[in-house]
Amino acid sequence: MKRLHSSLPDRIERLATQIVDACYTVHREMGPGLLESVYEDCLCREFNLRRMPFGRQVPVPLKYKGAEIASPLRLDLLVDDTIILELKCVHTLEPVHEAQILSYLRLASKPLGFLVNFHVQNIGSGIRRYVMSGNNPPNSEHN
Repeated sequence: MKRLHSSLPDRIERLATQIVDACYTVHREMGPGLLESVYEDCLCREFNLRRMPFGRQVPVPLKYKGAEIASPLRLDLLVDDTIILELKCVHTLEPVHEAQILSYLRLASKPLGFLVNFHVQNIGSGIRRYVMSGNNPPNSEHN
């Protein structure tokens, strides 16, 4: 995973490094080919072992033209109320998956997100990083 220069605080960068390491650990232990919910369970266990604060299936209230939408957005994982993880188990990440994480970052007003596809032989090729930079749309940092 190639990372472009980022203006994120060091605290967020250190947390991002721990998240990526946790994804590598889970993938190394479990391998590819399982259900997304299994990887989510394993990541939650890994975050607990590392004493990393996180939320699972975190609701994000949505408004449309001044009215709150009944069904909130749900983030797979939100680490330290800062970094969004959207987990996938698919043969190939599609543009709709990228659109999803970009929308989540914008709507939840979070600075950093990872799209993680566990259905790969090498997890490094399954992790994509997205940075929200000010008022600009998020940018992708991956191979």
